[in-house]
Amino acid sequence: MSLFPLFAQLAGRTVLVVGGGDVAMRKSAALLRAGAQVSVGARELSAQLAGWSAQGRIRFLPGDFQETWLDDAWLVIAATDDAAVNRRVAAAAAARKMFANIVDDAALSTFHVPAIVDRAPLTIAISSGGAAPVLARWVRERLEILLDAALGPLAALLERKRGAIRARHEDPASRRRFYERLLAGRIWQMLRNGRSSDAERELDRTLRHETAAPHGSVAIVGAGPGDPGLLTLRALRLLSEADVILHDRLVGAGVLDLARRDAQRIEVGKQAGNHHVTQEQIHALLLLHARAGRRVVRLKGGDPFVFGRGGEELEFLRAHAIAYEVVPGITAALACAAYAGVPLTHREHAQSVRFVTAHCKQSLDTLDWRALAAERQTLAIYMGVAQLDTLRAQLLAHGRAARTPFALVENGSTPRQRVVTGVLDEVSLLARRHDVQSPALLIVGEVAALASQLAWYGAAPLGARPLARAA
Repeated sequence: MSLFPLFAQLAGRTVLVVGGGDVAMRKSAALLRAGAQVSVGARELSAQLAGWSAQGRIRFLPGDFQETWLDDAWLVIAATDDAAVNRRVAAAAAARKMFANIVDDAALSTFHVPAIVDRAPLTIAISSGGAAPVLARWVRERLEILLDAALGPLAALLERKRGAIRARHEDPASRRRFYERLLAGRIWQMLRNGRSSDAERELDRTLRHETAAPHGSVAIVGAGPGDPGLLTLRALRLLSEADVILHDRLVGAGVLDLARRDAQRIEVGKQAGNHHVTQEQIHALLLLHARAGRRVVRLKGGDPFVFGRGGEELEFLRAHAIAYEVVPGITAALACAAYAGVPLTHREHAQSVRFVTAHCKQSLDTLDWRALAAERQTLAIYMGVAQLDTLRAQLLAHGRAARTPFALVENGSTPRQRVVTGVLDEVSLLARRHDVQSPALLIVGEVAALASQLAWYGAAPLGARPLARAA
């Protein structure tokens, strides 16, 4: 974050605008809406500014910029087309430790005027830090479309009723749930329809007759493979509402950063040979927080129902009468293959795909190796880095060709992604040579050879043969 965002209380305070043209007029108009006492210094004023001066809405300081113009000001905006004047304004403001905005000069500015979505008293400000003002305006235009005009009246109503709401819901979590139920109820629609009196009566009725707070609940949510952009919209909403988040070790900071800031985060990750939190302990935590009335998100890497023990947790919650829901995520096989440029099925190479877990020797002993070694199919093998020697030996022993292509995708979909390609007979050797570490997905099948041609994300695959250049 290159700039610290804040909202300034300028009502009744002097702000100096240097410049008398259209840009100065637009800046002055925004300041007047905020209640500022605007002084405009310039040799001459545009027709609009001159009219405001005649009406007494602004104070006109005629002539060239003088440092004394800054004497009573809290902020200054330089909006002239003279770079030398703008630099003088910036230097004078800096000498007084005063914040200055130099229009179209981010380097000289000590504060930036953002693009605004005005739903007063709700205000949304968008800034690119001066890097791309057009992008900030583009975002504002889309927010203008998305955000209902009734947000303003709703914010004003909630401001009037804030004391009553806090008295009725002293606990912050209870108060937050009340607001969320309110936004989903009839009051929102009344305000949209211009029925502000009916909306206020409905809010009062809700406060008087609201039933007891509901019991807690658990949402088992797939976090996807690592790229925060692959979360579902439903997952994002639940993360923004959660009181407690129980997350796997491999759920990255980028995903957790999208959650509500004050949600309690508890890492309950497990990895091979190091179960510092057992499944039974996870069950106990889910039960503890749900029975305390909290909204719990059990955040799992990938998809909770693909080698994620989501089914076990659902059975436990059902047995203890805890309300639950499941939000699927993009599982590692789909994401890692896509980010490595490997289609899991292909008309010419593979008509089926199998998801396989190689978590430990016991899981490997239960597999149907003859079926797995069949041709014209793709194997997507989870948690197989520690078992590569066994996987290779079993597949070769049951008939899979030694020259079958493979792709190992480490940290798929993240900035740390690496892809190692080769043939099955050399999978263990190449993995050791490139020091492949968990988490990594092993893809075995003819489609894996396409990684060297279709890769689009991150560095080129390691071990891939160079492509022939076009003449």
